[in-house]
Amino acid sequence: MLTPQQKSKIIKKYERHEGDTGSEEVQIALLSEEIEQLLLHLKKHKKDFHSKRGLLKMVDKRRKLLNYLKEESTRRYNKIIKEVGLEK
Repeated sequence: MLTPQQKSKIIKKYERHEGDTGSEEVQIALLSEEIEQLLLHLKKHKKDFHSKRGLLKMVDKRRKLLNYLKEESTRRYNKIIKEVGLEK
């Protein structure tokens, strides 16, 4: 789980305008950070299958957001891929 301070820091970095918390870029960045933290947890706790299921759901949600963003704006898609550090 991300702390409120971590969330606000990520939101400030990726927001498109003042007060933006729901744009695709912000959602993708937040999901990517949560996925990274959950991966570290799962490396330590290999048999935590409930968290693994949550991880798979987060990865799927991020993938859907990325596909939507790719259709809407290729420029914004490429920018978020580079900033978040995802490979394509």
